[in-house]
Amino acid sequence: MSGSVAESIARRVVGHLGPGLTVNLGIGIPTLVADHLPAHLEIQLETENGMLGVGPTPPQGQEEPDLVNAGKLPITERPGASYFSSSESFAMIRGGHVDVAVLGALQVDATGHLANWSLPGRPILGVGGAMDLLIGARRVIVASTHLAKDGSPKLVPRCTCPLTGERQVDLVVTDRATFELQDGQLTCTELADGVTLGWLLAHTAADFRVSEALRQA
Repeated sequence: MSGSVAESIARRVVGHLGPGLTVNLGIGIPTLVADHLPAHLEIQLETENGMLGVGPTPPQGQEEPDLVNAGKLPITERPGASYFSSSESFAMIRGGHVDVAVLGALQVDATGHLANWSLPGRPILGVGGAMDLLIGARRVIVASTHLAKDGSPKLVPRCTCPLTGERQVDLVVTDRATFELQDGQLTCTELADGVTLGWLLAHTAADFRVSEALRQA
């Protein structure tokens, strides 16, 4: 995956965020969202290792070794940032005080269930906070490439990887399209520039609906 693809996904996620939200960014593509938030959009970014008020990635050479996100990548702090223990952070997440969680994905199924923490047959490095975020956040957005590294679709009829949790996600943003969960089923509401519905149908294993607005566009 090229950096430009990941950045384009992050930019499109920003379009689904509004002012006044507390947002947790998961490991991987979601962390890039911090670099694309416009200055006028007042959003508080939270990282599960214990910080509220996360800023964008620092310029090269200006990293602070002790200032990192949950993925151990360097970050900056915004004015008014606060620090707290990891246990307090998880209490915030589990207590429903995070408005939006942006998570990566290994698979998402046709009914919005997410698998993002373990591949069968591979060692598990750690579960992390994805399970807590999936259950505790008020809204969950998936930010992911449409295809896996081997070219297989990530949107599948049913997840074959272990589920992150029973709760379904609300929105899936890939480099090819955007899907909302409507009436318990994925519904395509937007195509990325240059993507046709024919390509999407050929490269999406999960059944999905197409929104009326997109059909008429």
